[in-house]
Amino acid sequence: MKLQQFDSEIAWADQIARRWCERLQANPRLRLCLPAGHTPVRVFAAMAKFVAQGQVSFREAEVFTLDEYGGLPAGDLGRCAQQLRRGLIDQIDLPPERFYFFDPGAENLEAECRRYDRAIGRGFDLTLLGVGLNGHLGMNEPGTPTDATTHRVTLHGTTVAAAREYLTHEQVPTWGVTVGLKHLLTAKEVWLLACGAGKAEIIQRTLKGEITPDVPASLLRTHPNSFLFLDAAAAGLPAEPV
Repeated sequence: MKLQQFDSEIAWADQIARRWCERLQANPRLRLCLPAGHTPVRVFAAMAKFVAQGQVSFREAEVFTLDEYGGLPAGDLGRCAQQLRRGLIDQIDLPPERFYFFDPGAENLEAECRRYDRAIGRGFDLTLLGVGLNGHLGMNEPGTPTDATTHRVTLHGTTVAAAREYLTHEQVPTWGVTVGLKHLLTAKEVWLLACGAGKAEIIQRTLKGEITPDVPASLLRTHPNSFLFLDAAAAGLPAEPV
């Protein structure tokens, strides 16, 4: 895993977006798997700006939602697909048919998971991931088998607690659907994104601890083309003097 570290969250987001632009310019048909949540918000905003400026286009790309909460109405603002729409998809020129997302309310959830696997097909060119406080990737919680494809998962307590921060009501989901570790670990390129002091401890475990499914993020150290993008706080560095 190659480490890329930046002095501030603003520089962190800007440089990730610029590198993302380079990947899209080199391969306009890039197949992407993208996360929701707080971590990529600044990155998405910077990327949307580059699209608006005409520096890059998503017209030929494909975007797959990394995961989705179960038990929430289709239009709920807390749904991962809805977060992605607000933060990025509605701001760029991606054709609607090139945006893939889950239907966790499907009558046959197993069939829905297999549908998503078929859509993923040959895999992802670039996957962007956040990291949970327990080391999860997507909703692949600690202990998830490395050969897992798209599947239903019961969310750990820390994941449920984190979800409360951006859901619009008191009810929080206890389960979800996620792209499996097999798809993530076989992507051509994987970027793990972390910012803020709250992620410093799990980043140290990811970088220096045992490589184990009990800390799914640590498995990216075995990937031949993975990058870890950190701001100073997530790296555990002291704040710059004002």
